[in-house]
Amino acid sequence: MLREVKVEDAIGMILPHDLTQILPGEFKGRLFRKGHQVTEADIPALLSIGKEHIYVMELQPGYLHEDEAALRMAQAVAGNNVSLTEPHEGKVNVKSTIHGLAKVDKIFIDRVNEIDEVVLSTIRTNVVVQPGASLIGTRVIPLIVDEARVEAVERLAAARKDEGFTLLEVKPFRKLRVGVITTGSEVFKGRIKDKFGPVVKEKVAELGSEVVDQRYVLDDGEAIVGEIHALLAQGVDLILVTGGMSVDPDDRTPGAIKQAGARIVSYGTPMLPGSMLMIAYLGDVPIMGLPGCVMHDPYTSFDVLLPRICAGEEIVRSDITEMGYGGFYQC
Repeated sequence: MLREVKVEDAIGMILPHDLTQILPGEFKGRLFRKGHQVTEADIPALLSIGKEHIYVMELQPGYLHEDEAALRMAQAVAGNNVSLTEPHEGKVNVKSTIHGLAKVDKIFIDRVNEIDEVVLSTIRTNVVVQPGASLIGTRVIPLIVDEARVEAVERLAAARKDEGFTLLEVKPFRKLRVGVITTGSEVFKGRIKDKFGPVVKEKVAELGSEVVDQRYVLDDGEAIVGEIHALLAQGVDLILVTGGMSVDPDDRTPGAIKQAGARIVSYGTPMLPGSMLMIAYLGDVPIMGLPGCVMHDPYTSFDVLLPRICAGEEIVRSDITEMGYGGFYQC
């Protein structure tokens, strides 16, 4: 509903169209956009363009302005280690406040986006983010939206939380003490320079953890088992075994990890590159067997799983299965 009111009486009301400011020889453009909610601070600017009376749009009971709707949806979704931007043109962004692992509930997001005229647009879950990174944008399609649609989003959010799910958060990385075992006679005997170690150390450091020991060993199952237990005795939080992960007869790493007493979650992943990676647990310490692609490919299955481990998550078989969809990075 449109009606004409004095500018001083328009506070809290909504402009149904853009208002233009013209300063001869200096500026001509939009002073206020359609949908702007008039504040007391706007009155001098409106008077300066000759607007003593303006047309406004009145909100009927049961309807929301786009800014309020977007803000309420963002508030319903937001969890730990995030912040909300101010509403702007019917949009609110939810941003990370830390360096960590973004967790987004896809099931909830899909259910919300089935509701007409409301939008939640997100990054993918399990993405590493920096402080200030945008995680979710909320908005509604019309300028004025039926409040029932926003209430439906809020009910879905409350129900999902009651079921124990987190809709959106950023999990901080723990500082892990990491042990590395580098296998292969060519490295052990100094025939070639170790290229695995520097790559692994850099990736670990980027997530706030540290390689506290790197050991070199021949392709010998008993020797690898011995080094695994030696690192465990040091109290490391994660063991990375590099090399010897193929199906060649002299590649002993997978067998040695199993022989050490580890519970194997998976030998192999449905992701390329990185299909030969192994993930296992000895007690509560994860052990990863890393294939050669980690040395030379910028993004592999190791880069998918390492951040989750650093964020304190336990990798289970279903996590590996889900890596196939969208996991083809190899040309």
